[in-house]
Amino acid sequence: MAKPRKQKNNENQKGSTSNASAAIPLAVVRHQKLCLSIDMEQRRIYGHTELKVLVPKSGVIGLHANSMNIDNVFLNGLPVRFKFYSQHQQFEIEKNWGSITCIEAAEAAGSAYFSSLEREMAPDLLIFCDKATSAESAVQDPADTEKVGQIIPSECKPDDVNKNAQQENVKLVRIEYWLEKPEVGVHFMGSSLHTNNQLRRAHCWFPCVDFGLQRCCYDLEFTVDSKYVAVSNGTLLCQVITKDDPSSKTYVYCVNIPVAAEFITLAVGPFEVLPDPHNGVVSHMCMPSNLSKLQCTVSFFHTVFSYYEEYLAATFPFGSYKQVFIDSETALSSTCVGASMSIFSSQLLYDERVIDQVISTRIKLANALAQQWFGIYITAETANDGWLLDGLAGFLTDCFIKRFLGNNEARYRRYKANEAVCKVDVDGATALSLSGAAAELYGTQAIGVLGKIRSWKAVAILQMLEKQMGPESFRKILQRIVHKAEDVIRASRTLSTKEFRHLANKIGNLERPFLKEFFPRWVESCGCPVLRMGLSYNKRRNMIELAVLRGCTSNMSSKSAPARGTVSGEFQAGDDGWPGMMSVRVYELDGMYDHPSLPMAGDTCQLLEIQCHSKLAARRIQRPKKGGKGDGSDDNGEVTAALDTRMGLESPLLWLRADPEMEYLAQIQIHQPVQMWISQLEKDKDVVAQLQAIATLCSFPRLSFSIVNALNSCLIDPKVFWRVRIESAFALAKTATEETDWDGLMHLIKFYKSRRFDPDIELPSLFQVQLLW
Repeated sequence: MAKPRKQKNNENQKGSTSNASAAIPLAVVRHQKLCLSIDMEQRRIYGHTELKVLVPKSGVIGLHANSMNIDNVFLNGLPVRFKFYSQHQQFEIEKNWGSITCIEAAEAAGSAYFSSLEREMAPDLLIFCDKATSAESAVQDPADTEKVGQIIPSECKPDDVNKNAQQENVKLVRIEYWLEKPEVGVHFMGSSLHTNNQLRRAHCWFPCVDFGLQRCCYDLEFTVDSKYVAVSNGTLLCQVITKDDPSSKTYVYCVNIPVAAEFITLAVGPFEVLPDPHNGVVSHMCMPSNLSKLQCTVSFFHTVFSYYEEYLAATFPFGSYKQVFIDSETALSSTCVGASMSIFSSQLLYDERVIDQVISTRIKLANALAQQWFGIYITAETANDGWLLDGLAGFLTDCFIKRFLGNNEARYRRYKANEAVCKVDVDGATALSLSGAAAELYGTQAIGVLGKIRSWKAVAILQMLEKQMGPESFRKILQRIVHKAEDVIRASRTLSTKEFRHLANKIGNLERPFLKEFFPRWVESCGCPVLRMGLSYNKRRNMIELAVLRGCTSNMSSKSAPARGTVSGEFQAGDDGWPGMMSVRVYELDGMYDHPSLPMAGDTCQLLEIQCHSKLAARRIQRPKKGGKGDGSDDNGEVTAALDTRMGLESPLLWLRADPEMEYLAQIQIHQPVQMWISQLEKDKDVVAQLQAIATLCSFPRLSFSIVNALNSCLIDPKVFWRVRIESAFALAKTATEETDWDGLMHLIKFYKSRRFDPDIELPSLFQVQLLW
C-alpha cells in the first residue's frame, strides 16, 4: 500500500527546460503498476509507480511527468540520479499593447500555444541508469538523435514481460511522488474525484509515456476512505481492508490488454453501484441522489451492448465495462472515455417524465461503447490513421441509431452532419490524413468543433464506401478487423488506412483503380463537391434537359497559404473531380425513376438529357381571364404560382432529386419551380427530401401564400417526422413578414393554441397551468 512521503530538497529534481530533454527519446514501457493513496479532504494524491522499461543505449530513460513532486527514483531497487524539468514557462508580458494589432496578437498567442505543445512532447523526467552518464553526454550520443516522442509502437502482454526482459535490457523503475491540490489531469470537487486524460493529460497525475502509440498492461491499486468507491480500468480483482487502517479500503484492478496511458482513468466518490440486470459484465454508478434517474437512463443499455457484439460477431474485448455518472458541476466534458470505463456528466441522466433528452443520451452512451472497440482496443497504427478509428466508432454508432432509433433519425442526423461538413471543409485543416499536419498539430485537430467536423467527415466517407460495396461486405470487413485483433499471435492490435484499403478491395470487391482515386481525393484532400443544377422540359422529345455546374467547397487560395500544420501543396484543393457516378431521381406522373448518369469527374459544366417515361395527353390550357386571378387558391394571384401551374400542366415531371440516397458528401443546389418543391414536401416521404424542400421554400426571395400553406400543412400533419415538423415551424417563423400578411405567425399561434389551450374557454388548460407551477 502506498504511504505519504515528504518532499526532499534534491538539486537533481528540478531544472529548466534544455536541449538535453528535447534530444532524448521517450522510453519504451513494457508494463506499469500504479499504487496510489487518495486523501479527499486534503486533496492530496501520494504513492508510487513501477515501470518495466527498456533501457536505451544512452542509459537515460525519458518519461512524461508534469505538475507533481517527485521524491525518489529507484532502478532495480537501488536509488539513481534523476532530473525533473518543469514545463511551466513564464512569458514576457508586452508592455506596449497599443502598438500591437489583433492579427499580431493572434499570431503571438498561436505561436505560444504551439510552443507549449512541442514542450509537452519532450520528456519531463530523465532517469540516469549509469552514474557516469550525464545529460550532456546523452545529447552527444549518436544513438539518441531521434526526434522527440518518436518511439517504436509496442504492446506487451504480462506473460511476455519476463521473456522480453531476458532478451532485452529491461529494468524496473520505481518512482515515488505526490500531488497536492492538482489543477490539471485530475480534479477534486466536493466529495468526488475524476480524471480527464484527453489530449495528453495522463502524465499530469502519474509518470508515464503519454503517447498514443505506446501501449502496455497495467496493475492499478487505489486506497481511499471506506465510504468512497474507487472506479478504474480493467477487472476489479479484490477490495482489501488492512488491519493497520480499517477506515481505508484498497481497490485492485488489472488491465491485461495493452492500452495507451491516456485511457487510464479514475473516479472516486460515494457512488451507488447498479449492476446491469441483463448483462453481468456491465455496471452503472452515480451519486446517491441520482439513482432513480440512473435506473431509467440505462434501462436500454443491454440492447446496444448485445447489438454491437452481434454486429461484430465478437464478445466485448475487456473483462468488464463501467459507466460512472458524476455531478455536472465537476465534469469538464459530457463524456470521458477510458479503457473498459466511461465517465459521463449527470446532465445526461433523465427520468420517466423527460422525452427530448432520451435520444441524445442514448447516442452518447452508444458512441462511448463503440470507442471501446475502435480507438481503445484497436488503435491507429500512425497518427494519420486516427481518422479511421474515429470514423469506425461513429459508423457503429450510426448503425445503432438506425436499428433502435429509426431510419428517419439516422438519415436526419446524417443529412445535418453532411451539411455542416460541406460548410467547414474549405482548407487543409479538415483533410483527414496528412503526414505533416498530424505531426505538427500534436493531436489538437481532434478536439473542439473542428474535431467534430473531422469525425462527421470520417463517418460520411465510410458510409460512402458502404454504399459502394454493400452493407454485408462492409460488415464483414469490420468483423475481419476485430477477429485479427483477437489473434494472440499478432504482435499489435493496430489498423492502418492501407490495410483498410486492402480489405475494401479483397472483401468489399471494390476495384483498385476506384480505391486508388477514392482515398487520395476524400481522405488526403479537402473540399466537397458543390453541384448547381437547373432543368428544362422538352415537350417535343419528352425529355428533361439538366444543366449541371460542378464546383468545390475548398478555397483555391489555400494552396498558396496553407494552414499551420500542413505542408504546402501536400493536400489537394479545388475541383479535380471525384470518382464515381451520381444518381438523379425523377418523380413523374407514372412513378419514380433513377438515372445514374451524372459523372463526378471530367468537365465542370455538363448537360444531361434524361428521358421521361410518362406522357401527357393533349389538353387545352385555360388561361386566366383579364382582371381575374391565376390561381383560385392563392389570394394574391402571384405570377410565379401561375407559371408553376402552367409548367405542371405541360410537363409529366413532378419533382427531381439528385443523390437521394446520400451516396456522396456533397452540397447540391437544384433550381426548379416552387410548385415542384411544394410537391416534394407534400408527397415525398423521405426525411431528407422534406428537409431540402423546407430549406429551399423559405429561402425564396418572394414568399407566396402557397409556400406558407405548404409549410403549415407539414407542421400540423402528425404523420410527418417530428424533426421535420420542427423545421417547418422555424421556416414559418421566417416567412412571417408584411409581404405574407404575417400569415406564418398566425399559423404558429393557432398551432400552439390547439395544443395548449382549452377549446371551450380559449385559455391555457388547467393541466398546462399545473405544469408551469
